[in-house]
Amino acid sequence: MASYDTLATEKQNPKTAHIDEMSTLDMVRVLNDEDKLVAQAVEKVLPAVAQAIDAIAAALTKGGRLFYVGAGTSGRLGVLDASECPPTYGVSYETVQGVMIGGPEAVFRSVEGAEDDPEAGISGLTERGFTAADVLVGISASGHAPSVVNAIRWAKNLGAVTVGIATNPGTPLPEAADIAITPVVGPEVIYGSTRMKSGTAQKMILNMLSTGAMVKTGRVWRNYMVNMKPTNIKLRRRAERMIAAATGCDDDAAARLLVENGDSIRAAIEAYENGGAKK
Repeated sequence: MASYDTLATEKQNPKTAHIDEMSTLDMVRVLNDEDKLVAQAVEKVLPAVAQAIDAIAAALTKGGRLFYVGAGTSGRLGVLDASECPPTYGVSYETVQGVMIGGPEAVFRSVEGAEDDPEAGISGLTERGFTAADVLVGISASGHAPSVVNAIRWAKNLGAVTVGIATNPGTPLPEAADIAITPVVGPEVIYGSTRMKSGTAQKMILNMLSTGAMVKTGRVWRNYMVNMKPTNIKLRRRAERMIAAATGCDDDAAARLLVENGDSIRAAIEAYENGGAKK
């Protein structure tokens, strides 16, 4: 049986012990003050984040994939990050995947007991054909979720690179993983509500992992997401602005280049550089 008694995220935060008596403005001020601590905590683990990015990029370059596995808030954040990679960077939906403990329905409705199933994460990965060529990122604020810890151990035994993200160092998840990312965010504003500071830290780190891996694998040029899919009006205008900014052509030329090159931003920029449109 896991012991949660000593976890920082399971302790009372003295700064918010009387939050129910605060004015609304004072309440949001203390919430904001606590959120400021998250970025500082993440800053201290940047070397581990960079190590994970390099490992993920190396795997993707060789045809491997990136998987996130987590329960509750942690799992939902993994699913969110994975789902945003295809439209943003043009990768397939197979390249970055989120495994939600409790199944897809747990994304929308809480299935809290699922995280204690030691086989749940493993079964989700085997269903998706996880191999030693892939990278597994396990996410658990407590660092104890059996479904996530066992998935990391299983993937590591398989020969895959494993990353453990937890806001409590020295717990089973980071200790089991090849690369441990453990920002110390301290007690939550609301006792034990790890969807708050812990969740914010996890979101920041997942953003770094996927963004960094996409930059390292050539899916970003300068700071333009040149593989973005312009699938709605907003994204189409964004694509046209990127083309115009990258090439110096006018808006009409940028729009024409985008159409002529099959809605590929990268191809449109290359076509302009090769004399495919007039300024």
